[in-house]
Amino acid sequence: MKVLVATDKPFAKVAVDGIRKEIEAAGYELALLEKYPSKAELLEAVRDANALIIRSDVVDAEVLEAARELKIVVRAGAGYDNVDLAAATAHNVCVMNTPGQNSNAVAELALGMMVMAARNMYNGTSGTELKGKKLGIHAYGNVGRNVARIAKGFGMEVYAYDAFCPKAAIEADGVTAADSAEALYEQCDIVSLHIPATPETKNSINEALVNRMPKGGILVNTARKEVINETELIQLMEKRTDLKYMTDIMPAAHDTFSSKFAGRYFTTPKKMGAQTAEANINAGIAAARQIVGFLKEGCTKFKVN
Repeated sequence: MKVLVATDKPFAKVAVDGIRKEIEAAGYELALLEKYPSKAELLEAVRDANALIIRSDVVDAEVLEAARELKIVVRAGAGYDNVDLAAATAHNVCVMNTPGQNSNAVAELALGMMVMAARNMYNGTSGTELKGKKLGIHAYGNVGRNVARIAKGFGMEVYAYDAFCPKAAIEADGVTAADSAEALYEQCDIVSLHIPATPETKNSINEALVNRMPKGGILVNTARKEVINETELIQLMEKRTDLKYMTDIMPAAHDTFSSKFAGRYFTTPKKMGAQTAEANINAGIAAARQIVGFLKEGCTKFKVN
């Protein structure tokens, strides 16, 4: 069995070493494709692969058609919208993610962005503190739970809304469960987004929702670019000069945000939520273990298609 690690943004060496140890201990061959210059290299590399580990790399119908021996794809990370699930299912390929492995890293970045915004982007002027502020967590999954844990250390009042998480589970963590997304935004000084990009959530963070935030509101996005209605957010920030937007995913309209909202807008140059040594290692090794478990025992615990 051949396991291919195809990463345009490579894993750290220690992560690759850990992946290799897991794969070779199981008696499988490991192949690496790193920083590949074009899709053609990926198409060639997957032709004889039985298993594939990726990060943000796109696995679409063309890749799956080329990978005739492929049995499983594992996305090292929580999000998996870079994999065509329907095409994978049609090719009888199991797709998994590695939920929870990057959660603390993303949560720490979200809190760092909150501090940066509250301190006026460190421009030398007097800012505000997070202590005593109301934080709204929109989607209470692995990352949201870590955000809540860290925010409590700052002395923040933590609220959360998740349409798929029972209120009792949220409140068991000492977090106040909001009745709706609208209520969350109305109550909270800062809202941290952790919703996935689905047909229901795309463009759902719009003017009507964000405009419910109190004066001085801060919106933090470490989730997905597609959930933001950029046109409406721009229109709202033009009218409400008190709002700030911090994002780990550069908007399509970055130039407009940057030119219009200096001092109220920040984006990382590339998605950095999971870019820590610890998360890099955890997600890579988890992906390798899940592949071994699937190939040897048929384990499909983290299957998403």
